Amino acid sequence: MKIAIFQTKLIWQKPEENRNFIQEYIDSCEDPFDLLILPEMFTSGFTMNPLEVAEDMEGATIQWLKKNAHERKIAITGSIVIRENEKYYNRLIFVFPDGTIEYYDKRHLFSLAGEEKVYTKGEDKKIINFQGWKICPFICYDLRFPVFSRNIEGYDLLLYVANWPKPRIYAWDSLLKARAIENMSYVIGVNRIGFDANELEYTGSSQIVDYLGNELLNCTDEQGIFIFEIHKDEMYEVRKKLNFLNDRDCFIIQK
Repeated sequence: MKIAIFQTKLIWQKPEENRNFIQEYIDSCEDPFDLLILPEMFTSGFTMNPLEVAEDMEGATIQWLKKNAHERKIAITGSIVIRENEKYYNRLIFVFPDGTIEYYDKRHLFSLAGEEKVYTKGEDKKIINFQGWKICPFICYDLRFPVFSRNIEGYDLLLYVANWPKPRIYAWDSLLKARAIENMSYVIGVNRIGFDANELEYTGSSQIVDYLGNELLNCTDEQGIFIFEIHKDEMYEVRKKLNFLNDRDCFIIQK
């Protein structure tokens, strides 16, 4: 499967401007790919003002995602602020080429920024099937919680979209590799670059890590679409040879 990572700066709380900016890059990319991954809250930046940017599941950004998925015959994913039943969610949207949508609501809300005060946390882990790949999507702060991400489903790809700032980027780099090693799964982390309205700096380091923790791609601090092909059969061979997942612990997560 060919993965396209879009590492980008984000315009603060301007959904239409962000969509238009991202669209320019999508339109200029001539290389084929199967799945395009955008950062966390790609229409707004990591805002604690959901009233300013929230949309519903029939909103402009959802329609924009569907249009791009249909026209390019790709899947596309990233998180946006969704308003539903008078609550706000940091929701990862996964749009298939035929317009079908699956989604994951961020479970671990970032208390350091007060995210839990304005957003409602998700409860359920999600496995998305695309082109024969079992994809497990998460959002930013989820990366710090290995129990919830434990590979009990036999997924093939662990995906994190993020707004992860420069002061803690060492943790980002380290934990992506740790999640790959312990779960024997490909891991993709897509972060943003630039500054937000709170003067936080983001330095990217979006990357693809293989099932043994080897870094296959690192976008460093560059802006653009980065494409890399991953291969599932090779991972299965290594899993069968090493057999580490068979020795994992059983546990129950309390909601």
